[in-house]
Amino acid sequence: AIPIERHGKKKSPYSMDANLLHISYEGGVLEDTWTEHEEDMWRWTVSPEKAPDTPQYLELTYRNGDIVALDGVEMSPATVLATLNRIGGEHGIGRLDIVENRYVGMKSRGCYETPGGTIMLRAHRAIESITLDREVAHLKDELMPKY
Repeated sequence: AIPIERHGKKKSPYSMDANLLHISYEGGVLEDTWTEHEEDMWRWTVSPEKAPDTPQYLELTYRNGDIVALDGVEMSPATVLATLNRIGGEHGIGRLDIVENRYVGMKSRGCYETPGGTIMLRAHRAIESITLDREVAHLKDELMPKY
């Protein structure tokens, strides 16, 4: 568990759950979609306004569909993700604020941080965009939400 500063409040303003891929923030004050989350809620990412104005280029090496190296340095999948979380977070990448359709039919707002996951997804989709033919790409887009 990751501790939440409570700003002098007796109760946490939302729940938080973290793993290597992401941090999720749900419930409490976030249930009101008109309420903007406080900037200090985010643990891994800086706001885009505080991110560097210069880009950082990364080279991801894939083997059999898996990332095996970052900028030419081979590393474990967990180390790749942790490193991408740090780099992406420094650049304000990977913040999501969405309303989801839950399995039981209700809607729920969730805020997520997944800087490494966002970078990996964008890189994977970039590869798909130049390797999949049109029909396969359309079929993938059609099947993806179902599975």
